[in-house]
Formats: sequence, structure tokens, C-alpha cells
Amino acid sequence: MPRTRHTVAFALVTAAALALTACGSGGPAAAPAGAAGPAAEGGIPTRDVVSSVKKNKDAAALLPDRVRASGTLTIASSVGSPPGATYLPDGKTVAGTDIDFADAVARALGLKPKREVAAFEAILPALGSGKYDVGTGNFGVTDERRRTIDFVTYLNDGQGFAVRDDSKLSKVTDLTQLCGLTVGTAAGTTFEVTLEENRHRCGDAGKKPYDVKTYSDPSAIWASLQQGRSDVVMSTINGLRYAVSRQEGVRFLNEFKRLDVGFAFRKGTPLAPAFQAAVNGLKADGTYDRILKKWGIGASAIGTSQISPPEIK
Repeated sequence: MPRTRHTVAFALVTAAALALTACGSGGPAAAPAGAAGPAAEGGIPTRDVVSSVKKNKDAAALLPDRVRASGTLTIASSVGSPPGATYLPDGKTVAGTDIDFADAVARALGLKPKREVAAFEAILPALGSGKYDVGTGNFGVTDERRRTIDFVTYLNDGQGFAVRDDSKLSKVTDLTQLCGLTVGTAAGTTFEVTLEENRHRCGDAGKKPYDVKTYSDPSAIWASLQQGRSDVVMSTINGLRYAVSRQEGVRFLNEFKRLDVGFAFRKGTPLAPAFQAAVNGLKADGTYDRILKKWGIGASAIGTSQISPPEIK
């Protein structure tokens, strides 16, 4: 569809900024709706809600001897876009819900976090090798993943859609509504799996299948939408809400499916009970709610942390 020169230029600048600073047009973006804190860098809230966390002796007692003796927690973090995980304007410091929750749990367990940034699609396979103790990346808990990965839940997020303002789509309740369109999404995600598994339904209904375009860089997904190379974007509910509030010409369409989000571990990990106890301890002492408030995602609260619960249907 035709786009003005101003809109295309804005899309390129905005999409690139989202990957690093989540800035919108006209200067720094505001903090997320409901976010707390006196300071923000590049629109990313930076209030410290973690350093006051005290060691949870009961949770720490559940740690395996190897980890307790090492005193460190090796974390593989996928850094993409806020509010999950992103870079501050310095290009080195990471921030987001995944970062705050992982650091808070590490403090509760009396461990020093040792973080390595890794590609989203590389983290889950690497857990089985023992390279990392835990992975973060807004990993949705699905029955397919539970076959090879253990999870400890800390959020509820899920799948949603966003479109340009000129789209005729008003709500996607069935994937056959996407037939004939091009859908942009992130590689190696539950979104890609959902789209690929259901693509045949368009042909079954006598319609042209939708086309799935996957990207490793979040900024490329939004550029594809703004420039008309994608008609709709499928991503996390929280990520979409955050992103559309910082861009012109796009809108959040609707939630499609809710999923629990969890810390990821190799199958059979002895770390799961300690993490579960730590997350529930953070809920009890108020840290959990402070993290949600900081990032403006109160609707993603869970009642209690669980170990590898069944996928939400």
C-alpha cells in the first residue's frame, strides 16, 4: 500500500530504535503505562526494584550442592525488545522484565548472576548441554517444549497481533482470517510454530494460504509492517502493546492466546524447586508486584509459580 516518504522514513528510524531504546517519534518515549520510577533512559524505565531483595533461606536450601558451592547462576538471556529484554542507550546494559526477574531470583537464592546474551533460537538447545543453568527470553510454556525443557513460571503473556492503521482487520479469532496475507514474526518462536502448523487450513477452506516471514531482528519485523512487506505482525501481547504505543501508523489488534512464561532449564533439572520457591517468595515480599508495576504489565501476573504446567488451551 502507498506510504508517504515521511512515514517510511519514520518507520525505519522507529523500528531501529525499538531494538535498542524503544523510542518513538519526536524524542524519548514515555515509560510504559502504569510504570513507576523517577528515571528512564531512552524510554526504558530504570528504577531499581531488585537490589533490596534479601536471601530467601528456605528457597536457597533447595539448591543443588554444585550450584550453591559455585555461588553463581549462569544465565542465557535473549535480548530483543521491551518490555521483555532490551539494551539501554549505552548499547551494553540490558533491562527488562526477564532481566529483573532473573536478577531478583538470583538474589533470593544468594547467587551472583553471570549473564550471557544469546540468540533466542539458540538458548533452548544449549540448555541440554549444560552450558547455562537457566535461559530467559519470554519463553512460552507449551506441551511441545515441555517434552525436552523444564520451566518455572513467573508471568502470563501469550500471542497477539498488530497491524497498520490502514488494515481492514479488526480482530483475529481464527487463523483463516489471515489467508492471503503476509504475516511477520520472530524466528524460532511459538508464533512461527502456530502459523506453520495451521497454514494448511487456508487450503482446506479453498483459500490462498498466508505467507509467513520470519526475522531474527525485532526491528526488521516492524520495518516489514511499516513498509507494507507484511500485512500483520504476530508476537507477544506485552511486546506488541509496548511497541505500538511508540510508533505512528500501527495498532494493537487483539490477544489471540494466553501462555504462561517461564525460566527455561534442561529436562530434569534439580534447580526447578529452588526457583519456584524463590518466585513465590518474591510474590510474598512485594518484589513481584513492583517489577510488574515498573514495566506496566500488571495483567501478566500469575497466582503462584508452577513447574512445567500443561499448556494453556
